[in-house]
Amino acid sequence: MTPKATLLALVATLTFLIAMAEAHSWADCVDWRFNNPKKQAWGPNDGKCFGYARQFPVKSKRPFGDLDSDSPNRHYQQDPKDFTSCSDGKAGREPGAKENYQKQPSRSYGGKFGNMASATPGQRMCVRWPAKNHAVKDEKDRGVFINMPKKPTTGDLKQSVLMKNTIAKLPYKNCSVKKGDTDHTPCGGCFNIPKDIGPGRYMIQWRWELNPNEWYTSCWDVQVNASKGKSSSNSTQPAPKSNVATLGDDTSVFSELA
Repeated sequence: MTPKATLLALVATLTFLIAMAEAHSWADCVDWRFNNPKKQAWGPNDGKCFGYARQFPVKSKRPFGDLDSDSPNRHYQQDPKDFTSCSDGKAGREPGAKENYQKQPSRSYGGKFGNMASATPGQRMCVRWPAKNHAVKDEKDRGVFINMPKKPTTGDLKQSVLMKNTIAKLPYKNCSVKKGDTDHTPCGGCFNIPKDIGPGRYMIQWRWELNPNEWYTSCWDVQVNASKGKSSSNSTQPAPKSNVATLGDDTSVFSELA
């Protein structure tokens, strides 16, 4: 190998390693509905998305899991100094794209952004995220916390308040894996909207702990309507187990993890 070829190979390797180290996740879809309730998986042919995080760029031409290459990137890392609950584009160790509360829903949903999620009390909802190289055997699964207050919200609550309103803890590594790509692996989990809440607009926070006290969040709103029976294909489904998801000819390896 010539010196030039060796240098190019070294640069490519370093670029790959940096990408591996800096890849962090976010909520890609906040109302994922399985095509087949008996096959609870997260790939593009396994379901459809009916709701998104705030200001989620649904018209982006980037493939699944590549929004960390946007500017600003999609993932938001909280700063332990204040733990701002949702990205405002300024706060945080990695500010990320804006996901802070907007009084007018049209500033966060519709048009170039995804739709706002809706649900009824007690409904099961599923959320999807990219693995970003962190659903691997040698990394501890510290989980994803779903935080939702008991009353409708007119702004983003402080993190200290949200921590008292955790409605579910999901395994981060509940994924459908395509061999050779641990970055774009689709993962997800399901939770129930509390049965005892009234109609209104509520904030929900997806909060993932990568390392001790290293937190990443995504925020969205859900319009809770009065219960009128089943409203989605996930309504009566049990939460997917972390070792059963498959994706076509892909292989789920997560029974071996964490």
